[in-house]
Amino acid sequence: MLLKNSNYLTQIKKKINDIITELNATTLCFTGHRSQKLPWGFNEKDKRCLKMKKVLYLEIEKSILQGYKTFLCGMALGFDMICAEIVLKFKKKYKDIKLIGVIPCKNQDCKWNIRQKKRYRKILKQLDAIRCIYKEYNGYECMIERNNYMVNNSSKMIALFNGIAGGTKKTIDYAKKQGLKIVIIQP
Repeated sequence: MLLKNSNYLTQIKKKINDIITELNATTLCFTGHRSQKLPWGFNEKDKRCLKMKKVLYLEIEKSILQGYKTFLCGMALGFDMICAEIVLKFKKKYKDIKLIGVIPCKNQDCKWNIRQKKRYRKILKQLDAIRCIYKEYNGYECMIERNNYMVNNSSKMIALFNGIAGGTKKTIDYAKKQGLKIVIIQP
C-alpha cells in the first residue's frame, strides 16, 4: 500500500510540475531601469521615451501573438510602470491575457511622491493578481527576490537595458542562466 501511495504522490508531483512548466512557457516578465537612470528621467513625453514605448508596444504584441498570456511586472517606477500600462491597453484587445504585479513589499511606494503613488495605485487596481514577496521592505534583498521570482516563473523577458551594471543587469544575467528568451531594448 505504501508503494502505491508513493507512486500516486510521484504522479501528482509530476502533474504539478507539468502544469507549472506549461504556465511558465506562456509567461513573460519585464525588467528595466527606474526613471532616475533613464536618459529622459521622468519626462515620458521625451522623444527617446516615446520611441522606446513604440518598440516596447511592438515587442509585447509580438509576444502575445506568439502565445504569451501572462505578464509579470515588478511595478517599480520607470520601465515597469510603462510596461504595465501597455499590457493593460492590450487587455482590451486580447481578453485572455493576464497582468500580475510582483511587488517586493507592501509599502514599495512609501517614499514616492503623490503623483507616482497615484499612478502606481491606479495600475494596482487593474491587475489580475498581486504577488507580494515581503510584508515590509527589508533591504535590497527583497528587490532581488522579486526579480528572481519573476524570472523563475517565466520563459521570456523583455528588458530595457543601457549596459550599465546594477539590478537590471543582474536580473538579465540570472535570466540568461535560467535559459529565458531575452529581448533587450536600449533606452
